[in-house]
Amino acid sequence: MSGENTVLKENVFINKEEKKSFESRQDNNSKHNDHKGHPNKDEREIKILAKNVTRTFTVKNRGQKGVKEFVAIKDINLEIRAGEFITLVGPSGCGKSTFLDILSGLSKPTSGELYIDGKLVTGPALDRGIVLQGYALFPWRNVRKNIEYGLELKKIPKKQRREISQEFIDLVGLTGFEDRYIHELSGGMRQRVAIARALAYNPEVLLMDEPFAAVDAQTRETMQEELLRIWEKTNKTIVFITHSIEEAVFLADRVAVLSANPGSIKEIINVDLPRPRKLGDVRNSPDFNWLSHKVWELLHNVENKNETNVINESRNIAEEISPTVDL
Repeated sequence: MSGENTVLKENVFINKEEKKSFESRQDNNSKHNDHKGHPNKDEREIKILAKNVTRTFTVKNRGQKGVKEFVAIKDINLEIRAGEFITLVGPSGCGKSTFLDILSGLSKPTSGELYIDGKLVTGPALDRGIVLQGYALFPWRNVRKNIEYGLELKKIPKKQRREISQEFIDLVGLTGFEDRYIHELSGGMRQRVAIARALAYNPEVLLMDEPFAAVDAQTRETMQEELLRIWEKTNKTIVFITHSIEEAVFLADRVAVLSANPGSIKEIINVDLPRPRKLGDVRNSPDFNWLSHKVWELLHNVENKNETNVINESRNIAEEISPTVDL
């Protein structure tokens, strides 16, 4: 994770045989069932469809008169299935947040189209919930009133609002803190409020832009596992932006790796790890480490040659994976 030290067992290595076996298991599982025995996610309906989405901005031409066009993202094509958890990773400035802004309806593409449930996205709507890094909570409202905000917009009666807000207060582990104000909460608790608020009005899609980047490492790990628990219970479609390779792999069904500016999808990696997941168990597995290294290679533009794509048997895997820590 970003800014954290990755601790891996010294005897965990990935050689050519392990790599080949892992890739074979990925191919076989992707053709049949998931780890819960359910039909593969490819058989679910398409929830989000991005078709050649491009966004350009007009900026000042530094050192010269006039303006020029800056291409933030270019020709983003992506299909996301209902109930899928997909993470987006890429270099800073590659347009991840720009894409999420378009998906939320807060911005419009310069060209291309984006659909949710077959309907063209033309602006914000209550079928999407948004959780940001900065919480974006109302300091003059207590926990319950913050969570009920979206319900108020939907004109839900007061009694029903209270019942729904209590359900999500319990879901995110804030029982007993209903009447606390935002300044009385820790960073992790504030993010729980933001998640509960986004879920309370029952959106189809949850959009998350580096929601755990501002909390400490221990809280971040706890929040990651809590988010997976909530996702497995609510079955929401989640699009999650992060700079942390470990976080991206741990959470996702698939990781979409974006190229540097202008941002476009470089490759999508299937994360075929068993669920439910516990970070302490998953982090040290060869499969997790191989996937993390694969993402790292893509982000660092390492060519996928026979020898460069395999971790040397004589080296500790921590030496190979550790560069991902600062991304």
